[in-house]
Formats: sequence, C-alpha cells, structure tokens
Amino acid sequence: MKLTTLTFAAAMVAGTAMAEGVVAPQDVVMSEYGEVATSLTGKPGDPERGFEVYSKRSLGNCVACHEISTLDVAWPGNVGPMLDGAADRWSEAELRGIVVNSKKTFEGTVMPAYYRVDGFIRPGNAYTGKAADDSFGPLLTAEQVEDVIAFLSTLKE
Repeated sequence: MKLTTLTFAAAMVAGTAMAEGVVAPQDVVMSEYGEVATSLTGKPGDPERGFEVYSKRSLGNCVACHEISTLDVAWPGNVGPMLDGAADRWSEAELRGIVVNSKKTFEGTVMPAYYRVDGFIRPGNAYTGKAADDSFGPLLTAEQVEDVIAFLSTLKE
C-alpha cells in the first residue's frame, strides 16, 4: 500500500511539473503589437509536427487559407498571405503572436485565434440552442502552436 501511495504521489508531482511548463491561454503575454516573446512550452517545437498541423484539416487547417509554393498540398487556399519566406518576414515572437491571436497583429482578420479562450463569442452546444460550456478549450494546444512556429521558421526565401 505504501509503495502504491508513493508511486501515485510521485506521478502527481511529475504531472504537475510538466503542466507548470506550459503557459495557459489566459496567461499569454502579448506586446502592444502582438508579439509573444516567450515560448508557450519552454521547449522548441517540432517542424515536422508543425507541418502536420498546417496541412491537416482536422488540426490547424492552415492550408485552407495559406499556400506555400514549394509544398505539394492538395487544395491550398489563397485568402491569407503566402507563407513562402515567412521566417524572413516575421520574427519567431511575431509568428507566435499571429498564431496565438492574429487579431492583435492584423485587426479585422478572419484568421482564428488558435490559442485563446476568452474575449469572443463561442459557438453553441451543437444544435441544442444552448451556449457552449466553459470547458471549450483553445483550437490548438501550446505544443501544437510551438510546432507550427518551428515549421514556419523553416520557410526562408
């Protein structure tokens, strides 16, 4: 019994320590112009997973609006800016800010805020006519945001 209790306690401490490294959506600090200088996870993202978030319609679905001419992705959109050379046009902090909440950088944009949970109207609870509950989280996790930033940082002219 003591071993089980100690194992459970150690797992709880480890889980809390891992969660402490992630910046919650409501705790993200943005500059006046929308930059987010601090990593949301405290570690670098994975560009390969970032490409997956960019290209998969079930994840970020960035490809619905943005095109990268060097990539062979089916049905890229052209509503948003081309992402060719994104790493040359925007700093890592600017890219992170755009993905977290693009409206801070580009007023009036239709790009969703991928890591924000307050300050806007959320869709209702399916087709019930009732408001969504408070457990409605951000569109992407902190790790997915950092992965997208890592991927975008590879896009140089």
